[in-house]
Amino acid sequence: MTVEPTTLQLLWFCLIAVLWIGFLVLEGFDYGVGMLIRVLGRSDKEKRVLINTIGPLWDGNEVWLLTAGGATFAAFPGWYATLFSALYLPLFLILVGLIIRGLAFEYRAKRPEQAWKDRWDWCAAIGSFVVTLVFGIGFSNFVIGIPVDVAPGRASVHVFTGGFWSLFHPFALLGGVVLVALFLFHGAIFIALKTRGEIHQRAKAFAARIGLGVIGGGGAWLLWSNLAYGIGVSGWILALVAAGGLVLAWYMVRIDRDGWAFVGTAVATAVIAIGIFLRMFPDLGFDNSAASQPLNIVTASASPMTLGIMTWTAVFFIPIVLAYQAWTYWVFRRRLSTKNIPDDHPEPAPIA
Repeated sequence: MTVEPTTLQLLWFCLIAVLWIGFLVLEGFDYGVGMLIRVLGRSDKEKRVLINTIGPLWDGNEVWLLTAGGATFAAFPGWYATLFSALYLPLFLILVGLIIRGLAFEYRAKRPEQAWKDRWDWCAAIGSFVVTLVFGIGFSNFVIGIPVDVAPGRASVHVFTGGFWSLFHPFALLGGVVLVALFLFHGAIFIALKTRGEIHQRAKAFAARIGLGVIGGGGAWLLWSNLAYGIGVSGWILALVAAGGLVLAWYMVRIDRDGWAFVGTAVATAVIAIGIFLRMFPDLGFDNSAASQPLNIVTASASPMTLGIMTWTAVFFIPIVLAYQAWTYWVFRRRLSTKNIPDDHPEPAPIA
């Protein structure tokens, strides 16, 4: 007998989806910037400009990921436990990528040698690439459904029945490549929006080139997703909106409307994520066809008391976090260029 989810269970599934959407939209552009540091930055000053475009923002953007993980652990412990056991190695790769990426931003300026800076630039690029690729592969697997079954002798515990390499099928690999390209597109547009001079022109040219690839690859992934694993009319509507956002972004960046171009990639990213979470409901991205007891939004949920306490906590703290992050973006809204970057070793002032 199917048990209908409660209002609080639906609420927290939606809140977790919103947290992931916020993470993908906001962290997406700074992963793109991280991957582009060595592509668009010709001199050390230009690379510093690129890093400074996300310097005040990147760690705040990662709060969305941490909050999404914490909310999943508290609201749906069965989901969290099965997910982390099923995707232990991919999540370990994500953790390594996040660590070396964060270290790159913090340690790059600790020594003046260019070789030191170059190594950390590579770490930022590789870390951003690895995290993006694995997230793309992981979310594509959620669209298909990760196979689970009840653990022997433990009816309330579910285990992953596939292997590590079973996660890397063609649809998932395409999803990983498309997410990397989408974040490069998103990041290049953000750089164009936040810079002046040669970097601005270089970022626009790169966005115009990769945008065509994103439209083609993203369209193929959306078409495959809807034909093979679709959710009906709503899935096709979301796919059309996402494709329209990508086309809008490509066109706007060509006519020097960087703000609207950024809106286009942000909308496309958000709409694709919405489609994935609609596909994940109510089975949370798992394939229960072999399980005697399904793992879904009801069976994976915490107690009503826990969800109630979490709801009141969220009502109080979420507006504060959103207000602070909005203030941060407003304060650091101006464009940058190499003229805003001081020399590493300025000449000493003459003695009067």
